[in-house]
Amino acid sequence: MRGRIRQWLERLAMGGLLAFAPASWAASSQMAIITAPDAPQLTFNQDTLRNVYLKRIFVDDHGRRLTPVNLPSGDSLRDAFAHAILHMDGVQLQDYWNKQYFQGVSPPYVLASPDAVVQFVAKTPGAIGYVAACQVDASVRVVMTITLPSKPGNELPACPERHASP
Repeated sequence: MRGRIRQWLERLAMGGLLAFAPASWAASSQMAIITAPDAPQLTFNQDTLRNVYLKRIFVDDHGRRLTPVNLPSGDSLRDAFAHAILHMDGVQLQDYWNKQYFQGVSPPYVLASPDAVVQFVAKTPGAIGYVAACQVDASVRVVMTITLPSKPGNELPACPERHASP
């Protein structure tokens, strides 16, 4: 029964009706790409995001410096981002950045937690980050969401319940 419900919810998510899915399931399978409220002047799609994170695009359409940030190596959301957007695994990324280093290009900054990513992105013009959709707050702007494929044994950590203040 649970499998059928999950399949039904996945179909709803693909059809854009994700609001009807349980909050814990919906949030943990959605990644939000975030910027400061005054977002960089870019057309955000997977190709552009990939090029920003691989440091092939350094500035936005108005010449503002772009600052992509990562979660720590081994973080399940970082791994999901690398597969979904960069189309690379950890070994391929390490090889890529080793080659880039000798050309004077450093990898994106690494921040310790999703909360650190949200705070840094909110305060840094041109910063771009990713967090689970449930970790977004009003200090940042969501420019893109990505539905992550469900893989047994590769689930993202559940987001903490957030209660509205009275």
